[in-house]
This record gives sequence, C-alpha cells and structure tokens, in this order.
Amino acid sequence: MALLAPCKEIHMRPFIRRSTALSAAALCLLAAAACSNSSEPTAADAPATTAEATTTTAKPTTKLSVAVVTPSAADDLAFSQPMIDALQMITAERGAEFMSLQTTTEMFQTDKARQAIIDYADGGANIIVAHSDEFGPIVEELAPQYPDIAFVWGTEIDTFGMPNVYSYGLAADEGAYVMGVLAAEITESDKVGIVGPIESGDAKLFVDGFTQGVKDTKPAAQTDVTYIDSFSDVVKAAAAAKAFTDGGADVLTGSSEAMAGAVPVAVAADAAWFGNQSNQISLSPDAVVASQVYHFENMLRDVISKVEQGDLGGEEYELTLANHGLVIEYNPNYKLSADARRKADAAEDKIIAGSLATNA
Repeated sequence: MALLAPCKEIHMRPFIRRSTALSAAALCLLAAAACSNSSEPTAADAPATTAEATTTTAKPTTKLSVAVVTPSAADDLAFSQPMIDALQMITAERGAEFMSLQTTTEMFQTDKARQAIIDYADGGANIIVAHSDEFGPIVEELAPQYPDIAFVWGTEIDTFGMPNVYSYGLAADEGAYVMGVLAAEITESDKVGIVGPIESGDAKLFVDGFTQGVKDTKPAAQTDVTYIDSFSDVVKAAAAAKAFTDGGADVLTGSSEAMAGAVPVAVAADAAWFGNQSNQISLSPDAVVASQVYHFENMLRDVISKVEQGDLGGEEYELTLANHGLVIEYNPNYKLSADARRKADAAEDKIIAGSLATNA
C-alpha cells in the first residue's frame, strides 16, 4: 500500500488540458469544477471534468471490456505499475459484472505491442489503454480501423484529431522540482546525480524539473545527469549511479524500471534516493526520501464515464500536482528537517497556484 504525504489544503484543477469536442456548456462545467475545493483531500481526490466528479467510479450502467498494454512488468515499481494498479482498483469498484480487465505487459518491442492491441480490438474490447509514448504511432494507425473502440494512450498529449482517442500526459517536472528542493536541502557534498533513461517524454520532464529545483534552492550545488538510453537496463543504471557516488554525490534520483539497479548503489554509498512514477520505499526503507507517484485512477474513471455516455475520445488530459494525478509520497521513516519539509511544501503550494515555473 502506498504511503501518503500528510494532508494539507489543495487548490484543485481539472484534468482536462485540451479538448477537440467540448461545447461551451461543458467548458462552464469545467470552470465550476476548478473553483470547487475538497474539505478532506487525499491522494485520490483529483477532480474529473464536471462538478459532479467523485473519487469513486460512477454507478455502472453497462459492462465494459478493458485491456491495457504496457512496456514493462506489472510490478515494476516504475511506469507500468501505477496504471495497472489504477485499472485493478476501478475493476474492483465496478465489480466483475460491469468490468473485465485484461493485461499484456513487458511489450518492449513495439511490433509485439501492436499485435497485442489488434488482438484486443478483434476480441471485443471496448477500451484499450496503450500505456507508452512509443505506442502512439500504433494508436494513430489502428484507431481509424476500429471506430467503435476507445483508445487511451500516453504520455504524449495528442489525440491525432480522432474522435475515438483519449490521450494523457504528465507534468512530471512539478513533483520533480519539489523533490529537487529537498535534495538541495539534504546534500552535504553539494553533488547530486540523476540517472535518466531516454531523453524524452515524462522522463525528460522529471530530469529537468529535479535539476531546476536543486538549482533554484542551492545554486552552488552540482547536478549531473547521465542518460543510459534505456528504460529497462538495470546494469547501465547501476553503472551510472556508481559513477555518481564515486564522484561524491550523496543524493541520487532517476526514472523508469531500470532504477531497480541504481537504488542498491545509493544504499551501498549511504546516499539518499528520490523515486519517480511509483512509490519506491520498498526498494529501501532507509534510503528513499520520497517518491513522485503517478495516480491514473481519476483520469480513468472520467474516461470510463464518458465512454458509457457514448463519448469515445477527442479529449486530452494532463496529470499534475494540482489535480492529484501526481502525488509526492513521503517516507515516514526518513527524518527530514522541519525546514526542508517547509521549503518543499512552499514550493508545492506555489506550483499548484501557478506562480512557480518548474522547467525554466
């Protein structure tokens, strides 16, 4: 079970970033939703796109067959796990009589991912989630061939102008910035190492946001980045991390399932670690300070509700700190100073309010 950061007042924003099929009335509803506040915010309290948004699935009206294809394992503690966890949560909420879920994981090769998506489409799926920016061209190719199926893909925000495609992106630089503030407060050597997978998408946003957070908080600190050109190569991730710690870095971070190779290096060097995508405390209860965790559940609830109403796509979502699509989950066992936590919370508040740029 994910550990949640202490609750505080949250300024709520809707998930919708842009829509290719929103009416003026719908936009008014969005504005109303954005102006409402939750009295008891939790990590799953992100609003959907109407004033009636809740944190549980709306009462089901039809049984839906949902399929998801991911590039890595279901328990990768990185990119794929939060999507599958969210879909399993919603399946449990709706019940077997109203939703079935099929998963295909570890589709590192796009040709195999394409075939899995075709098989689901031919097999009667109502919604297909293609969870990788590398799957975008596949969705663009196949969606017109299956106009009665809703395709959901990310993490690039682009529906290709198609009425049966939903897309989503992640403002990963936001939580990364906050953790960069913490990294600057924690480091004693003034050396921070970031292991990047491939320089694209949410991974690059994370690297850039973390770097900016360190720089803005402690300009004298040195932040080094190594991209290993792989999302899954744990050996390369470990080597990059070792080079950082050998060079004196006492704070490390990184993004993707390859970081399972980097965390043990941080532990061996008594360095602090910041996670991304999933809660990574289980990798090291002592070294992990906090993790920026992707929460897809409310976006997916909104998509499912729309599909039940006959809307198969045309909308684009962005997950942020403000709408709880991104949540910083702190390790209660890691002793942060009150001042460090205060600075991190202040940065998060400014980001949510829109007064702090996280990727300058």
